[in-house]
Amino acid sequence: MKSEVLITMPIYAPVLAKLEQEYTLHKLWTAADAPKYLAEKCGSVRAVVTVGARGLPPGLMDALPRLELIACFGTPHGTIDIDAAGRRGIPITNTPDTIFGTVAELAAGMTVAIMRKIVEDDRFVRAGRWVGNAPPPGNTLIGKTCGVVGLGRIGRETATRLAAFGMQIEYHGPREKENATYRYHADLLGLARAADCLVVTCPETPQTRGLINGRVLEALGAEGFLVNVARGAIVDEAALLAALKEKRIAGAALDVFWDEPRVPAALMDLDNVVLLPHVGSTTKEIREERGRKLMANLHAHFAGKPLPNAI
Repeated sequence: MKSEVLITMPIYAPVLAKLEQEYTLHKLWTAADAPKYLAEKCGSVRAVVTVGARGLPPGLMDALPRLELIACFGTPHGTIDIDAAGRRGIPITNTPDTIFGTVAELAAGMTVAIMRKIVEDDRFVRAGRWVGNAPPPGNTLIGKTCGVVGLGRIGRETATRLAAFGMQIEYHGPREKENATYRYHADLLGLARAADCLVVTCPETPQTRGLINGRVLEALGAEGFLVNVARGAIVDEAALLAALKEKRIAGAALDVFWDEPRVPAALMDLDNVVLLPHVGSTTKEIREERGRKLMANLHAHFAGKPLPNAI
């Protein structure tokens, strides 16, 4: 008899197919009434699969009396109650991977896209406006200054890629990096004034929440661009929306938002933005790697063997 597994939301389709093949799979997102579904259909569930960004909804562990394992596709960052799982003796696994380069290449691509108006020009051609018209020019990256907010692993990878485009790199963080060759700004406003494009790559913490506020955007100025591949809450969304509408900054490219997946309609109505659905680590290669590790964790658990990637 197949072991019963609950999955909280859709994941990479080939991995979902493997789960359906090997286990009796319960799909929580298909339930019109989740509490009723859990009570009536999931009493024998032994493992729950979720994703790192979403984690577990409050009360889900308590609704699964036979739960033995929480298997995460990705890595949870405060989205799973580890203490509650520990009290019940429920191990948690993740699928560690290296996403620094993939997020950085997206950040670089978004910088090129917004500064060179790639997405805007695509719409220009598709709308049939090229005949008899010329699109407004974009901005070269060559010789421009990129201000990196948070020179961690992703920030460094981003800096390397944008330097290859001819940008001068400067950065801000809580402290100067001893081995960094880029100019350091202790004052974020100073970095914003110096930058032609501000790229946000820092983690979300109580100190960074709302860090990119109206004052920073004013310092960035009407010719400046903002790129965010970190977390939505780091940027004051209302201040950003006002700055974009009033052309107090030139444009923004965003992979993350305050209330994902709900994106403000006012943002979608603007031409001077590039909007992506939080795909910094969404590559086929990373999804396949995570799938292999997820399945290995489940196989080991149900075989009574040590978990390869226990948190």
